[in-house]
Amino acid sequence: MLLLVLPAALVLSGCVATPQPGVTTSNIPSQLQSGPASPGAPTTSAPLETTQASNKAPVYWIGRSNDSMFLYREFRDVPEQDNPVTRALRVMMSEKPLDPDFFTPWQNPRKLATSISGKNVITVDLSDDAFNSNVDAAMAERAVQQLVYTATAAGASAGLIDAGQQIQVVVLVDGHTDYVAFNHVRLGNPTSRSSGMVAPVWIIDPQEASSLEDGTVKISGRSTVPGGRLHWEILRIDGTVKTSYLNGIANASTDAAQSGLFNLPVDLGPGNYEVRVSQLQDGDPSQDLNVDTRGFTVK
Repeated sequence: MLLLVLPAALVLSGCVATPQPGVTTSNIPSQLQSGPASPGAPTTSAPLETTQASNKAPVYWIGRSNDSMFLYREFRDVPEQDNPVTRALRVMMSEKPLDPDFFTPWQNPRKLATSISGKNVITVDLSDDAFNSNVDAAMAERAVQQLVYTATAAGASAGLIDAGQQIQVVVLVDGHTDYVAFNHVRLGNPTSRSSGMVAPVWIIDPQEASSLEDGTVKISGRSTVPGGRLHWEILRIDGTVKTSYLNGIANASTDAAQSGLFNLPVDLGPGNYEVRVSQLQDGDPSQDLNVDTRGFTVK
């Protein structure tokens, strides 16, 4: 697969930056150092995606969980033109998430190009109109990490990068370093996935608005607490009325190869449903933390 190769000189074209009050650098997000983590909050980045034979692109979005914002992933259909990383980032910046609980502060840029070096560095070069949103510092840092997660996920799922090495992303704006994204985050430094950004509980399948065959429906996802207890509930939807249909307790995996993953096979007949999964605080079902939901239809 041919990738658009950016001239190496572009990476070095920025001049030495003068520190600015209230501006952080992309590789040291300040929001991750603001006090102790809340119960169930992520302490690691999500595992890098594995290679898949699919034309669907992994795209990360921002969503609310309790009183904070985290990153959630969807797999999206993408056109064949452009390389996999560019395709995924274009969806992230120009389309809406499937799940109405998610959003993106990015705008569709006039120019977007990506390349990958032999040292597992993804370079993203985009035009400054991508940042035409008024957001605060915390959201700006999450938006930059949203780009980093999406770019690394797309490269890994397409088999273009070595998942056994650290993956970094360099963001250029119109070919230059030192651009201050959303007026809060200085770009240009090689940046990795930051711990604490990924959602504490994350339903992977089914995706929002999926249509499934009746019978055994496989619900899967990930928790940031390996071995942690999870409360799950299936709601049946009739018009605007939601009624509890099934519920139970599950444990996230402690296996190193499947750390934090959970699977919930349930038998469902035709109808509209919503699945809710949350972490349990001290094993108390009344203290659900970090709820994630998905709506789907069984035919």
